[in-house]
Amino acid sequence: MSKIKQDVQETLSCVKSGHTVLVGGFGLIGAPLTLIDGLTKRDVSDLTIVSNNLGESGKGLGILLNQNKIKKGIGSYFTSNRDVGDKYQRGEIDLQLLPQGTLAESLRAGGAGLGGYYTTTGVGTKLAEGKEEREIDGVRYVFEKAIRADVALIRAHKADTLGNVVYYKTARNFNPLMASAAKTVIVEVDEIVEPGELNPEAIATPHLYIDHIVKAAHILTKEGVVHS
Repeated sequence: MSKIKQDVQETLSCVKSGHTVLVGGFGLIGAPLTLIDGLTKRDVSDLTIVSNNLGESGKGLGILLNQNKIKKGIGSYFTSNRDVGDKYQRGEIDLQLLPQGTLAESLRAGGAGLGGYYTTTGVGTKLAEGKEEREIDGVRYVFEKAIRADVALIRAHKADTLGNVVYYKTARNFNPLMASAAKTVIVEVDEIVEPGELNPEAIATPHLYIDHIVKAAHILTKEGVVHS
C-alpha cells in the first residue's frame, strides 16, 4: 500500500481524543505546520502533546492550545508562548518541564525500547522531585522514564515513496527521535521522490519508521523561513 496520502484530514484520523502525540520542531522551524493545521480542524480533545515548545501565540501548536484541545504539555521551553503560562496559571493545562537533553534522551530511549534511564541532570532541583534517585559509584542520579506515544507528527525535507526521509539542517531537531518513538508516524515533506534518488548516506529516518507521507503546504526555505 502506498504511504503517500493526499487527504490530510483522513490521514490524521488516527489521532484520537486522549492520545499522546509527539510533535517535532524547535520554535516553528522543523514543525509539521501542515499536520498541525489539519489537527486544529479535527474534533479531538484531552491531548498530551510532547514537543520542545507549544508553538507561539496563535501559531503552530499555539492554535491547538487556544482551542483547548491540549490537556498536558511535555517539553522544554514553554515561555515562547505566553498563552501557555496564562492557561497554566488558570489551571487549564498540566505541564511537565524537562531539560532539553533529557527530553531528547527520553525520546531516544522510547525508540530503543527502554523503560527509562538514570541521569545526573536535574538532581537536587525541583525537576527531580517525586522521581526515583539512585547513587552509582558515589554519584547521585535521577530516573527518567522513556517517552513513547500513540502518534508522531514530524517534518522533513524530502522522502522517497518508500518512506526514507532526509532533513534540512537545523529543521532536523527532534524529528528523527520522534519518528522512532510512536506507534504511528506521519511525516510532511517538501518533496517526494522515487526510490534511489536520495543519497543513502543522508537518510536519517529509514522507511520502516514511517507510516504516512503528506506534502507540506508550508515550505522551509534555505534561509530557514517558513511560508505558505
